[in-house]
Amino acid sequence: MRIPALQYRTNPKHQDPFGYISGLAFQSISSSGGPDFAGDLATASAVRLQSCAHPPELARIHALVLRRGLLILSFHWNSLMRSYLRLSIPGAALRLFVQMTRSGVSPDHYSLPIALKAAFTSFAFSVGRQLHSVATKNGLAHDEFTESGILSAYAKFGEFAPARQLFDESPNPKLGSWNALISSYAQAGHCREAVDLFVDLRRSGEIPDDMTMVSVASAGGSLGDIVLAAQIHRCAIQASGTNAGRLDLMISNSLIDMYAKCGRTDIAFKIFDRMLERDVSSWTSMIMALTMQGNPWPALELFRKMAGDGVAPNHVTMVAVLSACSHAGLVEEGMMHFQSIVQGKMSGVEAVPAHYGCVADMLGKVGRVGEAADIVERMPWPANAVVWGALLGACEKHGEVRIGERAAEKLLELEPWNDGVYVVLSNIYAGAAMWAEVERVRGLMRHMNVGKIPGFSLGVNF
Repeated sequence: MRIPALQYRTNPKHQDPFGYISGLAFQSISSSGGPDFAGDLATASAVRLQSCAHPPELARIHALVLRRGLLILSFHWNSLMRSYLRLSIPGAALRLFVQMTRSGVSPDHYSLPIALKAAFTSFAFSVGRQLHSVATKNGLAHDEFTESGILSAYAKFGEFAPARQLFDESPNPKLGSWNALISSYAQAGHCREAVDLFVDLRRSGEIPDDMTMVSVASAGGSLGDIVLAAQIHRCAIQASGTNAGRLDLMISNSLIDMYAKCGRTDIAFKIFDRMLERDVSSWTSMIMALTMQGNPWPALELFRKMAGDGVAPNHVTMVAVLSACSHAGLVEEGMMHFQSIVQGKMSGVEAVPAHYGCVADMLGKVGRVGEAADIVERMPWPANAVVWGALLGACEKHGEVRIGERAAEKLLELEPWNDGVYVVLSNIYAGAAMWAEVERVRGLMRHMNVGKIPGFSLGVNF
């Protein structure tokens, strides 16, 4: 990375990006007879890096530490790497790691996890493998921090086989490693593997923590097994060391989500009702749970109660609210909320593609397909396949040919393998008695070996 040269100005406050570094160092020298001046500067620079919020400022600090030779210990390199990673510049963090090793400073058990995170953030799988080799060579592969970092990196690349091999070869995996693999399995949709590994953890005698329980609750909810969900709930109570009414906020939120996915909003609501403290995630999880299970009116009532309690919604809350309006057919209320979001009247809530998708779905369901199409075309970002799929489904339901053709074209650009698009488009043409077009699409289906799926639906739930 090319670092811009420092621009020293006549104003003294611009001569030192840290403002107080020189003062700290000279004060230390005068009081103790001359300690390590460079060491004091390096430590002060590391402190300053923690609050650095902008890339140009970070570049200036980087330039200063290079000019003054302040990269002395792995701690100083780590601070700089961590800052680049925090500001979403993972490539610079990786280059620093290489420079550190070439300068003769050995990476420690903090350096490698930072570099590994930078590697999978950059989608640099080959670099991740090389870092694993570096860890092995330096005897750090089974260090708690490094091992969990390697496991997470492999999992982020979808390479679960080497991740599991590393874990199984670990002589005594710490909780961080268990959590890294359980969480990675759950996030990747390998929910049965996540639960099985959690069972192994329990048998090993290791005590799960909040992160463990949140991950396994997510996996349990995705499996939709209510018996398993109840067992996970009991484990969460045991792990918390408290009674059932005083579970950690994060765990309670995950249990609400788990029971909702299992279709038991009654149990989810009991947990919600007994919570001594609720945050926006608690309210959002419960609103989404009610909406998912076909109870949009109670969901909207809960949203009003949330506002009454002074809890500000976030963008996920509003996805749940707009989805509830769509399911309830409350178009005007939904449009009111949507306009508040896009006009910036809802503090802390920025519009996201899912908001537009919900509104397109809502308008399409009541036959306002033209308005739905206008919403999609006016999105600040290219619409994704879910949004075009919702619009295509509305066109099939209401016999809208022109917009249906446009939606099908866009959907096939995004998902050329999606056979269902041809089926729906054929149905739209058949509904309009456009038999020549029906035959054309069916000819394409035969050519591409697409068979009609009985009872196929392109319905979308947001």
